[in-house]
Amino acid sequence: MLAVGASLPETTFSLLKDGEMVTLHTNELFGDKRVVLFAVPGAFTPTCSHAHLPGYVALADKIKAKGVDDIMCLSVNDAFVMDAWGKASNADEIMMLSDGNGAFTQSVGMDMDTDTFGGVRSVRYSMLVEDGIVKAIHVEDPGRFEVSDAETMLKSL
Repeated sequence: MLAVGASLPETTFSLLKDGEMVTLHTNELFGDKRVVLFAVPGAFTPTCSHAHLPGYVALADKIKAKGVDDIMCLSVNDAFVMDAWGKASNADEIMMLSDGNGAFTQSVGMDMDTDTFGGVRSVRYSMLVEDGIVKAIHVEDPGRFEVSDAETMLKSL
């Protein structure tokens, strides 16, 4: 599992930008930047939609005021779903990243098999990344939402 001090693995992510599919590499997203990334098990799911993403939407300005360049939400969903979820959640300040095949999630050891719920998904976590290096990470215990929320991240900045 990913730990403080680790470098993020080189992989690709997808997102929709102005209606077009864009593929970005790890170094493009995290190199020479200070980034908050939070990951959720699935777009439009209850805790993710009612608490996790809305918390980051509400505190985006305060988080960025602490010197954060970008706030990213990651899920093992396709880019179209992530885009629709971001729009439905007024997440204009959040980059909605797709890890569609779960490659990043699996490479950092944050994957879980949800069986019939959706197959391989991400555990719930948040992290602060500076220049591609993990500076802080908050991983939730299964079924919990206590440490990866926006308020906890803001306090840790």
